[in-house]
Amino acid sequence: MSDVALREGPLSGTRIAVLMESDFYEPEIFYYRHRFAEEGARVDFLTRLWGQSELTFTGHEYRAPFTVDRGLDRITDTGLREYAALIVPSGMVADRLRYTDDVERLAPATELLRRAFADPGVVKGIICHGMWLASAIPEVVRGRKVVCHNNLLGDVRNMGAEYVDQDVVVDGDLVTGRTGAHHHLFARTLIDLLSRRNTQRKEA
Repeated sequence: MSDVALREGPLSGTRIAVLMESDFYEPEIFYYRHRFAEEGARVDFLTRLWGQSELTFTGHEYRAPFTVDRGLDRITDTGLREYAALIVPSGMVADRLRYTDDVERLAPATELLRRAFADPGVVKGIICHGMWLASAIPEVVRGRKVVCHNNLLGDVRNMGAEYVDQDVVVDGDLVTGRTGAHHHLFARTLIDLLSRRNTQRKEA
């Protein structure tokens, strides 16, 4: 459920990955699906498929269904570099995706996020409760400026991040947003950042 009509724009040829699970915030997810397409970007929704060909999740507010058929645990480093940005959305998505059946290993979604942080070419977008997904890899945000939902303030400080009281915060290749209700501001910031990166590549 990722293909929509793309408009020619500053993000033409760009791919953006959004992690998904149940209890997602519908206004945010459906906004991303169409707003990035307006700028020319293709949006892929990724999840842990648990051996299935696809899974249908339900939203938190309206129980809206959303089917995902792309598995995050099969993405190689080369495949990851095809994405200009990886977004960890709000709601309970991060909490569900950080589950690991082997406590000695990172959850597949957390491992994917760790690899994304190792590549500055991939912009990391984390909003609201999305920072939960990074809780097992605090080193990736240690010393970095972030904002999150007020409920996670203690978490991000314990992770060593520097909390900034703004709706959206940019720290290099990391963009963070305060709550799911700020998804439009968060998306606007990502669009501007990715557009600048595209212009710089073309001029290089």
